Amino acid sequence: MQLLPLQPVQFGETISAAQVSKKQQTPGAGFEEALKKSIESVNATMQESDELSRGLAAGEHGNIHETMIAIEKSSISFRMMTRVQQKAIAAYQDMMRIQL
Repeated sequence: MQLLPLQPVQFGETISAAQVSKKQQTPGAGFEEALKKSIESVNATMQESDELSRGLAAGEHGNIHETMIAIEKSSISFRMMTRVQQKAIAAYQDMMRIQL
């Protein structure tokens, strides 16, 4: 996350929305990028566990320990993603309840 330095604001000076949005559109790892990467990571772990489960059921390999570890990893990561989603929705609802 990139922190922008504070600029002094003089009395009576107004900042346009274009100036604010131009400063906020810096490339980098913002919330959207971090969320996208984490969702892709969860998807990859779920696909890996599914592939190992199918391989074990088909008899392609007999490593049940690796399969069970992959299944638990995908389960934990999916639950964590669900918790983050619930927290984000709760934060949005709290913001919508704020009276200005």
